[in-house]
Amino acid sequence: MKQDIILAGVGGQGIISIAYVIASAALEEGLEVKQAEVHGMSQRGGAVQSHLRLSQAHIWSDLIPRGEADLVLSVEPLEALRYLDYLRPDGMIIASRAPFVNIQDYPDVETLLNRIRKIPRHLIIDSEKLAKEAGSSRTQNMVMLGAAAGRLIVREENLTRFIKVLFERHGETIVASNLKAFALGQAVAAAADFVPASGAREGKGGG
Repeated sequence: MKQDIILAGVGGQGIISIAYVIASAALEEGLEVKQAEVHGMSQRGGAVQSHLRLSQAHIWSDLIPRGEADLVLSVEPLEALRYLDYLRPDGMIIASRAPFVNIQDYPDVETLLNRIRKIPRHLIIDSEKLAKEAGSSRTQNMVMLGAAAGRLIVREENLTRFIKVLFERHGETIVASNLKAFALGQAVAAAADFVPASGAREGKGGG
């Protein structure tokens, strides 16, 4: 059992937090974990990506070869497209439809989404809308983690456990809003009528 995941977004979107929760859940379940260096952390709004590798067997490299990622999970649509060449032919992309417009010539959002829709196994989530429903736009990363939860090889109860660990120092209200965001992402993904191999449809929170 193994899973190779590319996490993508921009600085300030909480990519490191997603990586922490997944990696911690995997370690709790006795899996080996390797994580590549995260880029762009020092610049808010700069590109951030992380290679996250989970396996029952020994992992020799922390970098995912191109064409071998099982999942690209992105909190930003343009950043999702940067890593399509890492995706396996049968891999899945789960992306937010909410743009972070940090460059003057940022592409048309619908054009970006149409490119994502060409991937046979895709799911597009309106993370911004769901995060606001959860109580804070800062919880978009947990919305996206929730949307991916059912497709990860770690148990969902361990994901929620480490969401609590991650945010407990900020108080019960912050913990609750992040758990709600996670649950909303789960619900949208579950209701997406997702077809695994072809004809993938978008979550009802997006489109």
